[in-house]
Amino acid sequence: MVEVKEIRPGVAIVIFNKEREVLLQKRADVNLWGIPSGHVEPGETVKNAAIREVFEETGLQVKIFRLIGVYSDPVSQIFQYPNGTVTHFVTCCFQAEVVAGELTVASPETLDLRYFPCDRLPADILKMHPLWLADALTPTVQSFIR
Repeated sequence: MVEVKEIRPGVAIVIFNKEREVLLQKRADVNLWGIPSGHVEPGETVKNAAIREVFEETGLQVKIFRLIGVYSDPVSQIFQYPNGTVTHFVTCCFQAEVVAGELTVASPETLDLRYFPCDRLPADILKMHPLWLADALTPTVQSFIR
C-alpha cells in the first residue's frame, strides 16, 4: 500500500439528459472516463465547487438539486495520479440539471464529453464512478454515506 500524504474535499456531479443517459468526461490526467468532478477550493462551498467544476469542464451551467452521497471509503477513495501523488478524497456527489450553456470541451482537463446509456458505460471508467451512478439511480430521498 502506498502512503497517503493528503486528504482533499472533492465534488462530483451526475447529469442526465432527457433520454436518462449520464454525462461522462474523458479526463486528461488519467485518460479515463468519469462523472465530472473536481476539488473544492479554499473558501468555497461544496455546492459552489460543483457548479464551478461543471462549467469549467463542460461549458454547462447547472442547478444542484440533490445530494446523492458522501464518499470517503479508502478502498475506493484513495487515488494515485500518474505523477505519483496519492490522495484520499472525501467526495460529495450531487445530481444537477442543466439550465444553460452548450456542451463544450472547455478545459485542458477534458479530452472528450459524451452522454452514455447507464447500462452501457465505457470499460475505461474511474473505479468508483459506477457506484456513484448506481446510487444516483436509486429512488430514495436519503443520501448515501459510503
